[in-house]
Amino acid sequence: MKPFRRSLRSPVQRHAQGGFSLIEIIIVLVLIGGIVAFAATRILGGGDRAKVNLAKAQVQTLAEKVQQYESDTGALPGNLDQLVQSDATGWLGPYAKTTELKDPWNNPYAYKTPGEDKPFDLVSYGKDGKPGGTSVDADIVFE
Repeated sequence: MKPFRRSLRSPVQRHAQGGFSLIEIIIVLVLIGGIVAFAATRILGGGDRAKVNLAKAQVQTLAEKVQQYESDTGALPGNLDQLVQSDATGWLGPYAKTTELKDPWNNPYAYKTPGEDKPFDLVSYGKDGKPGGTSVDADIVFE
């Protein structure tokens, strides 16, 4: 066995390691932030679009329930709460749940009988809950 000898040479000096500079790291972080911001706006915008489509479907479904109430009782309900509970002759309900009387933004549907040019009007006033508006704030009307 050879005797263990220590080298008298100095340890090998390490050269500067290659890596990223601070500027390169900042640029990458800014790019990642931009991508995340873009993706977030697309995802959040899709949520509003989905609520508009849901409101359109709910308005049609609720109108069908009003028509079913009329078919069973011979008269339109005076208000949407009568779809949930009523003492009208021939009532075979409940035709709707209380939660179905609000749109996806948790605003009550506007119901009026008689309607303009129809037996009744049924409207969701959109995200802002006010008549009129554009985009997600636009009225969604039973046709």
